[in-house]
Amino acid sequence: MNVVITVAVVLALLGSALIGGVFFAFSSFIMKALARVPSSEGIAAMQSVNVVVINPSFLGAFFGTAVLSLGTCGLALAGWSNPSAPFFLGGALFYLVGTILVTMFGNVPLNDQLAAVSATNPGAREVWEHYLGRWTMWNHVRTAAAMVAALLYTLGLMQNAGT
Repeated sequence: MNVVITVAVVLALLGSALIGGVFFAFSSFIMKALARVPSSEGIAAMQSVNVVVINPSFLGAFFGTAVLSLGTCGLALAGWSNPSAPFFLGGALFYLVGTILVTMFGNVPLNDQLAAVSATNPGAREVWEHYLGRWTMWNHVRTAAAMVAALLYTLGLMQNAGT
């Protein structure tokens, strides 16, 4: 395995682990903390998070890892005879499907619905309770997918270390 492939996979692994850690924090304690405060406060806090998360550091890590994963897919398919190829392909697919697609089709639509609600609206509590359950469930999926991607990238690198 050449140095360029190794560097790309190591960066994809690190990005997957970093994003998995961010998602883990939300699943593990942030959403639980927001669920404990009055709904108007939880809504306002999450609406703020959803605005602030659109920044170069998060988006760079999130989408940068997606770009690296796409490249890793291509490299894995091109070098399919390499014992690490199935691990690299699996890592890339877990990241792309389990984090990017789940975010786009699961979490973002829920964020958009929450953004349209006034935290002080009488019906906001029901929206918030639905949001908490669904958003957190999809976030658990993203957390697991990113961590599985990191594991598969690691196993692929270990395969190459043994050859």
